[in-house]
This record gives sequence, C-alpha cells and structure tokens, in this order.
Amino acid sequence: MIRTWLGRIFGRAAKAQDDPKSLAQAKPQVLCASAIGLDLSGVSQAAMRTCETLQQAGFEAFVVGGGVRDLLLGRRPKDFDVATNATPEQVLAHFRRARSIGRRFQIVHVYFGRELIEVSTFRAMQAEAETDAHGRVLKDNVWGSQQEDAARRDFTVNALYLDPIGDQLLDYHEGYRDLQARTLRMIGDPATRYREDPVRMLRVARFAAKLGFNIEAQTRAPIAAMADLLTHVPAARLFDELLKLLTSGHSLACIQTLRTEGLHHGLLPLLDGIFASDAGERFIQQALSNTDARIAADKSISPGFLLAALLWPQVLAAWQTRLASGEHNTPALMAAADDVLEQQSDRLAIQKRFAADMREIWAMQIRFERCTGQAPFRLMEHLRFRAGFDFLLLRAQAGEDCEALASWWDSFVQADPLDREDLIQRAPQRPSSGARRNTRRRRRVQHASV
Repeated sequence: MIRTWLGRIFGRAAKAQDDPKSLAQAKPQVLCASAIGLDLSGVSQAAMRTCETLQQAGFEAFVVGGGVRDLLLGRRPKDFDVATNATPEQVLAHFRRARSIGRRFQIVHVYFGRELIEVSTFRAMQAEAETDAHGRVLKDNVWGSQQEDAARRDFTVNALYLDPIGDQLLDYHEGYRDLQARTLRMIGDPATRYREDPVRMLRVARFAAKLGFNIEAQTRAPIAAMADLLTHVPAARLFDELLKLLTSGHSLACIQTLRTEGLHHGLLPLLDGIFASDAGERFIQQALSNTDARIAADKSISPGFLLAALLWPQVLAAWQTRLASGEHNTPALMAAADDVLEQQSDRLAIQKRFAADMREIWAMQIRFERCTGQAPFRLMEHLRFRAGFDFLLLRAQAGEDCEALASWWDSFVQADPLDREDLIQRAPQRPSSGARRNTRRRRRVQHASV
C-alpha cells in the first residue's frame, strides 16, 4: 500500500517534470556565481562586452551553455555563447562587426578581433512546430521567454545562465546539482527530445565522455531503440557532429561510449569500419590517442589527417584486395580510396577539401617507399609532406610492417645534407604492403631479319 502510494506521488512528480508547460514555467534558483566558486575572470572580455552592451541597451543578456558549465568545472572554456531577449535584428543594430546566420536556427555572430561570440535569442516552446515525418524540428525561430529557452535546452548542465555583470547564476532545472553529482540528464522527456533532434543522442555520448559524467538512467533508456533516427539526419550535420566528437580532446572515450550505447552500428559507415578488425581497431585507437594527446598539449590537429587515419584500415584492406587480383600499385591504392570514400558519401558529407587532403596523405605512403636518387628530396618539398610523414610514423607505431621505412625517414628528416646522401646509399628495400606487387615486364626487342 505504502509502496503504491509513494509510486503514485513520484510518478506524478516525474510526469509534471516532463510536461512542457510545467518546464516552461519553472522558477530559477538564483545563486551568487562567485560564491559557488565560479571565477568571473575566466569569462572572456568579448563575452563580457557583449552582455554589457545588450544590458545597457535595455535587454537581458547571459552567458549560457558549455562556457558556464566548464567554468564551474574549473576548465578553460573553448568559447562563449550569449542568450538574450533581443531579436537578431536588435542584436545586429548594436554591434558594428556582426552578421546573422542560419535558417532553421537563426543566430548572430558578433566579432571582437579574432574572437567570435554566438548570440541567440530566447526560443519559445512550440506546441505545433514544423517537423518532418519522424518528429525532427525543421524550423525553430519563434522567440520566447528565458524560462522557455531554458526548458528547450538539451541537458540540465547546459541550461545554466550566467550574468557576468551582476554576478548571478540562474538555474532552472537543477543543473548545478547535476554538475556536482557529475550526472548528464536530459531536460524533459528524453524520447521526445531525441525525436525532435536525433543528434542529441550523439551529444549524450560526446558530453558523457568529454566530461567523465554518468548518463542518467532515463536519459540513456531510449537510445538503443531510437538510434535508427540518426539515419534521417542530413549528412552534412552528421559530419559536423562527428568532427566535434573527434576533436573534443576525448575522441577515444567518445568512440568507446558510442560503441557502448550502440550508436556506431549501421549508422555511420566510418564508425562501423573502425571495429571491423583487431588490427584496424588498434590503428584507430593509436590515432585517436595521439590526437587527444596533441589537443591536451594545445597543439593543432588536422581534420583531414584524422579522417584519413579513421578510414585507413578500410583503404588498406581494399588496396590489398586489388593488388592480389593483379592491379598495379598506385592505381590500386587510389581506386581503393575512391571506393571507401564513396561508401561514406551517403551518410557523411565529407567536405571536398578534407577528401583531397586524405587522398594526398594516402598516395604519399607509396612515395615514401622510394628512397633512392632525388625522390626523397622531391617528396620533402611536397605541401603535405609533414602530414604524410606523420601518417607513416602512425602506421609504424600501430604495428604495420613499415617500421624500418619509418625509422629511415625519421633519420632522413633530421639529418644534414651530407648525412642524407649517406642515408640514401643505405636506403631500406621497398616493403610489400602485405600483398603481391606487380613488376613491370621488360619489352622484348625484335630485330628485323636481313
């Protein structure tokens, strides 16, 4: 009896919490930001000036989202977003260097030197929003109150509004409590929110891995059954989300979380290929670990290089198959590259500039095998030499049969001109890439009889 009574009470509470009208009417908990440990000096001057300018013009303006979350976690935010009750046109009128972007979700980019502040207008809860056949919202430019805007955000820890001028933190959905508990919780009914925007399932995996948070049970529960909704997301948007995941600084953990949640299988051909073989998985793990280490060291990374690494196991397998069937070395590699990229095109709109970088990096792996004459010197003049060389080192590091070649090139790159000539005399023999190579037959010269 008591258990039933308690179940009804908590059931009604949970239902009220998920009800859109109740969410949109939530009252915020107002906290003193500096008193709870948020260092206001961590807010960029550009974000401060944006909020100050809008507030002086009579509008509300708050730093919101990942910037606030990261400051509370003691991290250095990558960027800052501002939310306001000013419309995009009103925002544009108060900043000299600003432009409006987006159709489905209109926002304003405000520029301060090299820094960009993304300014969005509070969004309204839409009872009859324009959606596709699967429930994905197609148009989202109806302005509303701050309460509605908070209810529409994805996770509680991303729905914290910081007024850096007034030193106040507004918490509508117990995001600060979840932050302290290191819990990722969806605002509202998770199944409904995933249906509105399936990319949120990928964001769950990315944020859980990046922040080291636990995924709340109700937030996790619908993912396995709703994963197929990702097939209806535009390829360009999926590619953008994948890049965020891979360049998060926690790419290996993100991929592992995707696998745990069942989001890799049958959705993105690239992710399916990662786990196709033990050797391929080792290679990818090494590539992602190296990428995470570079980001942690504040070094630059190349999306083209990272994508080339992720697809290399598939390219290598296709290349070896073509060589075994009698095709020549270089044409076989480039045909394999085209086949693999074509397989990705239906689900991932890899930008042409990245695809061009990937092809060059792959093609250079053959040129590294030519260690005689002037070939090494010419190769070092190639625009993508460093990327191709790093890729060769990655292959050796991951256990491919090219350690001797990578070691020779490492010595060659660091040597002075005289030592390089000596190294060419001791160049390693060309390796076989794990498959038979064709050798060019000599032409027979027929002599005319007298």
